[in-house]
Amino acid sequence: MKIQHEVEQFLYKQSAFLDTKNWQGWIDLFAPDGIYWMPPDASYKTWDGQPAIFAEDKNLMTVRMLRVLHPDAWSQRPLWGTNHVVSNVCIRKAAKNGDVEVTSRFHMM
Repeated sequence: MKIQHEVEQFLYKQSAFLDTKNWQGWIDLFAPDGIYWMPPDASYKTWDGQPAIFAEDKNLMTVRMLRVLHPDAWSQRPLWGTNHVVSNVCIRKAAKNGDVEVTSRFHMM
């Protein structure tokens, strides 16, 4: 149950960073080789060369953050807000080396 709690807290922290527009805090949650990927279907196993709703490594996340924070970023006017609700957090695998495979659902408004 400890790992379940830690994973849930991590996902809540991630949501809070996004909802408060703490882009750097959110990016810092990722490992150096981490990616943020949302495939169009659960059957996709890789993001390389495949269509995706979004697929970014840390470099692309940083580029997006800098673009959004630019004073002339017209897409940020009027300032918008989000509210993430995280649920159905399930541990699929927990390896001895600390790797954890997790599924969850979120709703963003």
